Amino acid sequence: MKRLLQIAAAIAVTASAGGVKAEPYDLKVMGQPIATGLIQKDIEQPFFENFTEKTGIEANVDYKPLDVTGIKDTEQLRILKNGLFDIVSLRMSQISRDEPTILGLDLVGLNPDYETGRKTMAAFADKVDAQLQEKFNTKLLGVWPFGPQVLFCQPEIAKLTDLKGKKVRVYDQNLANFVSSVGGTPVPIGFPDVQQSLARGVVDCAITGPSSANSAGWPEVTEYMLPVAFQLALNGYGINLDAYNKMSPEDQQKLETAFDDLTDEIWTYSEKLFDDAVRCNVGETPCETVKSYNLKKVEITEEDRGIIESAVKDISFPAWAEACDAVNPGCSQSWKETVGKELGY
Repeated sequence: MKRLLQIAAAIAVTASAGGVKAEPYDLKVMGQPIATGLIQKDIEQPFFENFTEKTGIEANVDYKPLDVTGIKDTEQLRILKNGLFDIVSLRMSQISRDEPTILGLDLVGLNPDYETGRKTMAAFADKVDAQLQEKFNTKLLGVWPFGPQVLFCQPEIAKLTDLKGKKVRVYDQNLANFVSSVGGTPVPIGFPDVQQSLARGVVDCAITGPSSANSAGWPEVTEYMLPVAFQLALNGYGINLDAYNKMSPEDQQKLETAFDDLTDEIWTYSEKLFDDAVRCNVGETPCETVKSYNLKKVEITEEDRGIIESAVKDISFPAWAEACDAVNPGCSQSWKETVGKELGY
């Protein structure tokens, strides 16, 4: 008995001195769909598969891309709130149905390039984070872009107004409002189903990034690409607050630093992918990251530039402000004081 007491005392002393190694965290992670392409494959999945090395945090990570889970991307915030996954690669436009504040990051016409997108993110991400923490028990760990979202069509087009009378795949209400404003009929379709919808004529045109479209085979069922940037397709990472609060302060800091590095890497990689995928889709060289096709590249007209530039004030902000203020009073005023002030609206 005396010997057992001595052993127990020794263990207690060792533990109090920090000699007992903490148990690793168990983290369930939902990633981007495999179908979205190279950001998921080359950056996101390797990060989570090498999580301890990348973050310095001991953890057992179970990473699953969205399209192997059977869960819809529109359900991601509810999944996080309930703790079914600990970390989720958030598809911002799709989850904005549950939290409209998110769309303030990427209104149609707001982010014509990467530099502007970074300014928008820096100005408004904290507002989005506050809403996610309050309503969905979720902390925002970072925001990153798929890149400029452009137009792919099967029937011939020469300018944006040629969308009149055409059915166009969209992924959020803000984009749907814009398509309607130029005479098109917006059709919401999940990304994995778009290629087949184009092939069957369910829609005439569809909008996404050139790299994602290439990886999903859209150039096989379309003939024209208009590379005008509707949105930057900002996405993000969220962690369930219960999972976050179980971490030590030191591990929380390591986690935030690692996700800052991850999202910054994606910003740089996304821009490289965009430029290369545009060339690949229209058969130009060099073409290094995706498959080469022979789409017809539609030149952007001054009329098109004007339509996109005026979209924020005339279409996307007014419609979004009404929807956001209805569920988050003061939402649009907060946007004006942050993004609006930064970008001169």
